[in-house]
Amino acid sequence: MKTVSLEILFALIGAIPLFGQDSNLEESMKRGSEIYYDFCVTCHMEQGEGVANTFPPLAKSDYLMENLEDSIRGIKFGQSGELIVNGVTYNGVMAPMGLEDEEIADVMNFILNSWGNSSSEIVTPKEVAGIEKD
Repeated sequence: MKTVSLEILFALIGAIPLFGQDSNLEESMKRGSEIYYDFCVTCHMEQGEGVANTFPPLAKSDYLMENLEDSIRGIKFGQSGELIVNGVTYNGVMAPMGLEDEEIADVMNFILNSWGNSSSEIVTPKEVAGIEKD
């Protein structure tokens, strides 16, 4: 009986960081939602659908999910030139948003877990800080 109880106790203790991560992700996404609707919604629209042939979609975006570092770099430093999202070529300019690393991490966590996107990883301010301009 003691062995089973200790195993359960150790399992619960080991799971504590996971509970914190979910809470951290939820809080980050909440902040990110506010940032998205302040800075991004004008071009990428309310449901992340973008504008056909003008502004790429963030909803169910293959580019976003496959090019995480480039996506973060685009928000941090702006982006121009050709990119292909869901098989459609876009060639526009996105100005840098002027956001802090924590704000970029938050908006990325929101986008990565909204509108059909799902990411098991949480983007951190430290990760964003480590991304340099090309």
